[in-house]
Amino acid sequence: MKIEHVAFNVEDPVSMANWYEKHLGMRVVRQQTVEPYMTFLADDGNQVMIEIYKNPADAVPEYRNMDPLILHLAFVSENPSRDKIRLLEAGAELVSEMHLDDGSHLLMMRDPWGLALQFCKRAKPMLSL
Repeated sequence: MKIEHVAFNVEDPVSMANWYEKHLGMRVVRQQTVEPYMTFLADDGNQVMIEIYKNPADAVPEYRNMDPLILHLAFVSENPSRDKIRLLEAGAELVSEMHLDDGSHLLMMRDPWGLALQFCKRAKPMLSL
């Protein structure tokens, strides 16, 4: 089986979708223009989607207060250092940066809504791209 999507209940799905398109290279596949603003965004390889929405049936998690080790959305990055600068300028915040002994470079950031995002340049890629 393949993963189709992972869903997140968020505070502002419309603005978040715009930011993810502009700064993370994601593409809107389907989007509702009325509440709950359910939006499906595909990665740049068109392999996996995330769904974001604001569903009043349950509370929006306090992503900003969650340790990134509890929940984060990870992206493959060819150049985490360059992505860090670009995303800081776009309103993201830096959480941590690690250079592993195997040569991998891992960057943890938060998007402007507090969701933890990881950018991974693995010494040996874990997925075939």
